[in-house]
Amino acid sequence: VIGVVIGKTDVRSFPDRKNIGTERYTFSFTIRDSPTYFINVQSWGREEYIRSLSESFRVGDCVTIENPLIQSKETEREEKFNPVTPSGYKLLLSENHSVVKTCSCYDTDTRLLSLLHLPVKDPQDYYSLGDIVANGQSLHGRVLNVLAAVMSVSE
Repeated sequence: VIGVVIGKTDVRSFPDRKNIGTERYTFSFTIRDSPTYFINVQSWGREEYIRSLSESFRVGDCVTIENPLIQSKETEREEKFNPVTPSGYKLLLSENHSVVKTCSCYDTDTRLLSLLHLPVKDPQDYYSLGDIVANGQSLHGRVLNVLAAVMSVSE
């Protein structure tokens, strides 16, 4: 699979239920290879492997993923912590079988980099900030998708 990384989480650790007293490490990222399709990728493993993998690329990089495991996603649970994707699947990376490489091919990069700034939600499923200000009371308590641009960043 070749795609551009459009999102990435920090490395986290959890107690390993199988080996009491040890930790398992994880991080996830989302890749996109077309305007319509993107998928979440998750990796679990030893701290050294996960930290090294996480540091090997960043959002905006084009990556090639070799030999991922394809799993059905548990929609209810997983979409609380990862972007909602159009696929019913996720990719799982294995330390022993999977490889992630950054792409250096210019043609691939330019085609994929144009996907980096496309919204991942349906364009009809957004509220503008103006809509929220004008209709705030009627929207109270609802979960909304907001499409906005950052005008400035300061202390």
